[in-house]
Amino acid sequence: MLQQRTLKSLTKAVGVGMHSGQRVELTLRPAQPDTGIVFRRTDLPQPVDIPISAQAVTDTRMASTISNGGVKVLTVEHLMSACAGLGIDNLYVDITAEEVPILDGSSASFVFLLQSAGIELQAAPRRFIRVTDTLEVREGEGENLKWARLSPYHGFKLSFEIDFAHRVVDSTGQRVEFDLSSGSYIRDIARARTFGFTKDFETMRANGLALGGGLDNAVVMDDYKVLNSDGLRYDDEFVKHKILDAMGDLYLLGKPLLAEYSAFRSGHALNNKLLRALLERPDAYEIVTFEDEKQAPAGFAVPARAW
Repeated sequence: MLQQRTLKSLTKAVGVGMHSGQRVELTLRPAQPDTGIVFRRTDLPQPVDIPISAQAVTDTRMASTISNGGVKVLTVEHLMSACAGLGIDNLYVDITAEEVPILDGSSASFVFLLQSAGIELQAAPRRFIRVTDTLEVREGEGENLKWARLSPYHGFKLSFEIDFAHRVVDSTGQRVEFDLSSGSYIRDIARARTFGFTKDFETMRANGLALGGGLDNAVVMDDYKVLNSDGLRYDDEFVKHKILDAMGDLYLLGKPLLAEYSAFRSGHALNNKLLRALLERPDAYEIVTFEDEKQAPAGFAVPARAW
């Protein structure tokens, strides 16, 4: 049986929110089978749980935000991406402010935290959402066109193409395909950092956003060059970060996908729109388990190795 996974022990981190600039403490704790991933705001007089789901996403401007009533947690996608890459099904995320810490701007720090705690197999079958029909969401036309698509696939494969019309970004790889069965999430995707442009940072800060952003947790560019002294971590770091984000956004479905995801200039909003479109089409997916691990797609049966 392909089993669900949680952590062996708890692990903690302290950082600041990318947009709020607030100091935040994060505690990742094991959870029972079939719990799913649950964010818990522990800074409130009465702690509030926010279980992940496509419907829990209430804001997709600059990041993915989940809510329960008026209580929210911002910028969940990098931690969710790490959980997707390592196959974590059940987890409590205790958080002392309304935004997940940005740490180094990638998911690598979250991968390290999760692996440091250890991954434990649980006595319950891992449930997948297997896409059985192709569906697509689109927005805009011409130069403003963006789209995202899910297609049937025995595994989990993502392809993404960017188009920023910026000389620095254009000089790097514009398209990446990543297949969980043959690639390594930790090696190939996890270290890709969020990125932005100096002119946008100035505008965002004027509007109370990106207050915690800087060269230590983002790739920052002016009109001509990357400003980070250490340069890029991958030749195609920008598009790889979009894959990282997409994996986190899609994992907000609550179960791992068996599908091929392909996208052009997509973002948090369109990714969530794609999940909601899928859920509105019960004929386009089925929930499956694997009693025989050999029947499962490659890449799902063996927990990801350490660095």
